[in-house]
Amino acid sequence: MKISEKWLREWVSPKLDTRALAERLTMAGLEVGAIEPVAPALNRIVVGKIVSVASHPSADKLRLCRVNAGKGKSLNIVCGAANAAPGMKVPVALEGATLPGGMKIKHAEVRGVISAGMLCSASELGLAESADGLLSLDKDARPGMSITDYLGLDDVTLEIDLTPNRGDCLSVAGIARELAALTGAKIKSPVTKPVGARLRRKISIKLDASQDCPRYVGRIIGDINPSAVTPVWMKEKLRRSGIRSIHPVVDVTNYVMLELGQPMHAFDLEKLHGAIHVRHAAKNESLVLLDGNTIKIEQGSLLIADDRQPLALAGVMGGIHSAVTNVTRHLFLESAWFRPGTISVRARSQGLQTDSSQRFERGVDPDLQRRAMERATSLLLGIVGGKPGPIIEQTARRHLPRAASITLRVDRVERLLGMKVPAKTIESILKRLGMNLKKPGPNWIVTPPSYRFDIEREADLIEEIARIHGYDKLPTRHPRIPMSARPVAESGVSEPRLRAALMDRDYQEVITYSFVDPKIQTLVDPGIPPLALANPISADMAVMRTSLWPGLLQTILYNQNRQLTRVRLFEIGRTFLPRNHDVVQERMLGGAVYGDAMAEQWGAPRRGADLYDAKADIEALFALAGMDGEVLFRPGQHPALHPGQTAEIQHHGQRIGLLGLLHPTIQAHLGLSQPVMLYELPLSSLEGGRVPIFKEFSRFPSIRRDIAIIVNETIPAQAVLDCVQKTAGRLLVNLELFDEYRGKGIDSGRKSLALGLTLQHSSRTLNEVDVEQVMAEVISTLGTELGALPRQ
Repeated sequence: MKISEKWLREWVSPKLDTRALAERLTMAGLEVGAIEPVAPALNRIVVGKIVSVASHPSADKLRLCRVNAGKGKSLNIVCGAANAAPGMKVPVALEGATLPGGMKIKHAEVRGVISAGMLCSASELGLAESADGLLSLDKDARPGMSITDYLGLDDVTLEIDLTPNRGDCLSVAGIARELAALTGAKIKSPVTKPVGARLRRKISIKLDASQDCPRYVGRIIGDINPSAVTPVWMKEKLRRSGIRSIHPVVDVTNYVMLELGQPMHAFDLEKLHGAIHVRHAAKNESLVLLDGNTIKIEQGSLLIADDRQPLALAGVMGGIHSAVTNVTRHLFLESAWFRPGTISVRARSQGLQTDSSQRFERGVDPDLQRRAMERATSLLLGIVGGKPGPIIEQTARRHLPRAASITLRVDRVERLLGMKVPAKTIESILKRLGMNLKKPGPNWIVTPPSYRFDIEREADLIEEIARIHGYDKLPTRHPRIPMSARPVAESGVSEPRLRAALMDRDYQEVITYSFVDPKIQTLVDPGIPPLALANPISADMAVMRTSLWPGLLQTILYNQNRQLTRVRLFEIGRTFLPRNHDVVQERMLGGAVYGDAMAEQWGAPRRGADLYDAKADIEALFALAGMDGEVLFRPGQHPALHPGQTAEIQHHGQRIGLLGLLHPTIQAHLGLSQPVMLYELPLSSLEGGRVPIFKEFSRFPSIRRDIAIIVNETIPAQAVLDCVQKTAGRLLVNLELFDEYRGKGIDSGRKSLALGLTLQHSSRTLNEVDVEQVMAEVISTLGTELGALPRQ
């Protein structure tokens, strides 16, 4: 926000120079980012009055002006401006002056006529980027007076960077309140007296969306002067705040917005039909905005409308068809309070950011509307004249925000600030900030003013005390932290260790947004309705993820589009699952494997990664946690994964995760050129782990026996391994499946599995009888339980 220092000092003028004032504001949280002069140096440029205007004898477009430059000086000046007229007061650059562009003024002959100076436009003085003619000054301008003194150009603008919660400071009044609280200086706000009605005419106002607009104030002003112009002093204040002058009526509404912080809007009364409705947009409505752009209004947007059509996008921008023009004679003024959330959502969805929406979405004082209307009326009557009607107000008080009382404890102030602040100092600070104080006991009951909607709890009040008292006065102390070490479970596997293990296996870690595209979310996890954001950053970041897969798939697609053909990614992050009016947030580990199993090399043939590569990575993680052999992979199903190539990850019979190949339909929909293996499991399943237990090696020799069996192809290999493990008992120290065969010599629907069994006793040497007995029991049990036959 830009603000003129002189304008600010009209409200409050502490005994501080510009730099000290800026530093005081900055230290209180209102950072002054820049201090800039409002105009370049304008020496030897004065107010002049055009006495007469005559045609140039040698040029049709030039004029000879006789100018009174003060102190009895009467100058002949050649001028090319079309708006030069007798009686007009304008800036005059005298001989010896240097204009901002570097032009030096001297007596010069212009087409045979001596010119003793130059009549200036606003652009030639550096006060505007362009101008159509001479800068016309007001009647009170005295010839010979320095233009710097007359326009008050010995001024600077303070560019203040406000935090989003300080919408109350988006005005001269707001900054003045802060400065008065900081310095103890008195505020001299303009006196705003109620303006009596001279017209009986009213217009009906209907709050059809009172929850979003609980207060709407309006007023008719009739018979204004359409040829009136904005006074120079107001144009200058607007310019120094970064707003250009447009029309006297519009300038007044902008001026009140800058001065008090209340955005206003003016309609041409003769273009309105019937009542004013504050309502939500219906389907397929449109509006031509003041900037000339036609927008299709989103259904549910808050509108100001009449009986026929929308007039304005409430709190954002008005429509061109009801706008004030140079022929407008009758006005309808609007001053309203809109719910901040309503304005912020619609302004962003329409891609609009205006001075008005900026204030409404940060919050406007809900008690300010009537005062702003009176102030605007008073200014308008002084500039464009007219006859004001009565103020029309509609209010739904149940929807207006109410300031809640907050208990402030003395000991809490000392505890949070680390120092004791005297009770009188606390009371003085809070009163200077406009707080209402009661002290029925040792603590205060504080009610914030209506414009301090950011004060909600005790900590906010203590922050205000620290700000005004001075952050530089707070003591600097080292925090006292207990130095006892936290116990760390020996069985635990830390996140950094898991990350390192995956990176050792050629993965790269990614961090993706928790907000994902609803379309991809539905593709990946259609069974769980995601949590929708009320105010999304963009349409493709509108829901909270229920899985890490949407972010991983988008990252793979991003890399594929940049010609990377082999990508292995993992992410550790939270998922968000709606459950019983709550959101369950669980930390998950997700992975994605895309492209070849290994980087291109001479030592191994090229092959695409498959399900078993990803399975091996998962098994390596569980082995790291000491749980190898405890985790099983069983056939599973998931709508986003390929049927028949999906496995449930089970631990002690409970499903803890999923592994599978991305469904070909989704792969094609996303535009992925190669298959993608995906897996996901809770981080907690890996963090438990087991404490390693020492076990002495047997001193006696081991014996290996290999068997080949034929089973039905529907029987998983894990069932065979489990059966062998159970039957062989403690003598089996190692079991390996080293071959699977289907083809010649094996009946259709059957498969051959080759197993290697290593047997060993801990206290004696096994003999042939022991080994043959175990092998016979294994083959018998496999035949009985699984229908397995020995392969000859």
